[in-house]
Amino acid sequence: MEFLANWAEHRNQDSLAAKLRRKRFAVLRAMLETLPSQAAILDVGGTADYWLSLHPEAAAKWRITLLNIDLPQNRTPGFAYIEGDARDLSRFADQSIAAIVSNSVIEHVGRYADQRRMADEVRRVGQRYYVQTPNHRFPIEPHFLTPGFQFLPEWAQIWLLRHFRLGTYGRVRDLEQARSHIREIRLLTRAEFQALFPAAEILPERFCGLTKSFVAHAGWDVPEKLNMQRQAGSQVLRNA
Repeated sequence: MEFLANWAEHRNQDSLAAKLRRKRFAVLRAMLETLPSQAAILDVGGTADYWLSLHPEAAAKWRITLLNIDLPQNRTPGFAYIEGDARDLSRFADQSIAAIVSNSVIEHVGRYADQRRMADEVRRVGQRYYVQTPNHRFPIEPHFLTPGFQFLPEWAQIWLLRHFRLGTYGRVRDLEQARSHIREIRLLTRAEFQALFPAAEILPERFCGLTKSFVAHAGWDVPEKLNMQRQAGSQVLRNA
């Protein structure tokens, strides 16, 4: 399990997760470069560290708001922070945000009905959007880092979490706490993801011929530069 933990640790710049993230960044940066200076960006569930890794000048170039259920104690200058729920963006008017970005959040908001609420809000508020999520059918579950974990019945998942250290989770002895951790995550299939974002193009992120995650994007003025970077990134991911 330690090998899988290192494999998935994006803060380790030599890990597979970090390498794949850099490839996604290349595509997202090309999209963002089509935005005018000081355009409003809403990151649903994001962090300042993510943006500083993506684009060191992001805070100066655009007006970025980070929306989270819990606000961080230490806040990076240049970013706006608001407390909120991804499923309820009612404080924002229709099409009022130039771009919405969300990375590995929609699988954490609840059941499919909750995921639909988030997707509906993203599509309503954002003139453009970029939403990334892991693939349910990738053989290694990305949070618990256990092969096939997402295909097990809930009772088996809870049993494993109560008896072993899985991914970033320590051994969770309390039954209700273990059940809460399991129910916090619902991975999406491609068909489900496409149904949530019917007008979006779904970009697959591939590793060794298998799709590790998806990005749903729509509304971007996609330049030839992006098409070239997207094709190059897809090829690199296949060969990673």
